[in-house]
Amino acid sequence: MYVCLCNALTDTQIRDAIAGGAQRPKDVYAACNCNAQCGCCTGTMLSIIRDQPAGAEQASAGD
Repeated sequence: MYVCLCNALTDTQIRDAIAGGAQRPKDVYAACNCNAQCGCCTGTMLSIIRDQPAGAEQASAGD
């Protein structure tokens, strides 16, 4: 699912960035080599960050 339309970031990319150590939206943008644009995705991104602690392994979507 697309979370950030401006940068075409999906929830999977965001979770991967968090698993790689991102702890804030700006860390996610940096990990994905992009910058915040309109900011509409920040709330959803923060929710994903709270649900998945940094460095946590991403569960396989096919399970």
